[in-house]
Amino acid sequence: MSGHSKFANIKHKKEKNDAAKGKIFTVIGRELAVAVKEGGPDPANNSKLRDIIAKAKANNMPNDTIDRGIKKAAGDANSVNYEQVTYEGYGPSGIAIIVEALTDNKNRTASNVRSAFTKGNGNMGNSGCVSYMFDKKGQIIIDKEECEMDADDLMMIALDAGAEDFAEEEDSFEILTDPDDFSVVREALEKESIAMVSAEVTMIPQNYVTLTDENDIKFLNRTLDLLDDDDDVQAVYHNWDE
Repeated sequence: MSGHSKFANIKHKKEKNDAAKGKIFTVIGRELAVAVKEGGPDPANNSKLRDIIAKAKANNMPNDTIDRGIKKAAGDANSVNYEQVTYEGYGPSGIAIIVEALTDNKNRTASNVRSAFTKGNGNMGNSGCVSYMFDKKGQIIIDKEECEMDADDLMMIALDAGAEDFAEEEDSFEILTDPDDFSVVREALEKESIAMVSAEVTMIPQNYVTLTDENDIKFLNRTLDLLDDDDDVQAVYHNWDE
């Protein structure tokens, strides 16, 4: 375990999202719609839907908004035509970037993502050009201030449920799982009423890159901001050590 906590970044993203909840709710709404179409509207029989509901709650999405989204998708399943696409490329100084999107128009999304890379002094690459630098993992972050459980007890619950790794940081606990075991581990923590700051399957860099040039940092932030503003973009992963 590198001991490199992403808790500060997650909190920062949450603060940004609190100022623009429309974006994160749009993102989660699309994920709900796709999950309902693929596995039905009953969370008890649809583990992907359960995971997205947990993500929605971690982002303070109201329960009635979640329920409305599920009912709308269930009643209008045939109109849900979002397609998952992934783009890879490089930011300044070779920073590796992966962009995941759900779109009903691949040409529009590809054009917007390419523009974000270009305006940030980077470039889109071929599929697989940077993804080998990341590991796909289930990641659960728990704020120490919100967790009354002893660290050893929390670790045992996570490991007994199938987690691969448990790390204690200054302000948080990080639990990593195989993507296939993520739902089981998350639900084991949920049963113990453990509040999670973040719980999702993500791409974790194997190594992080530090930027020292102010122009590089400015351009990379421009790319990340443009991608964050695009409603088609669901998630952005990079190996910049912020």
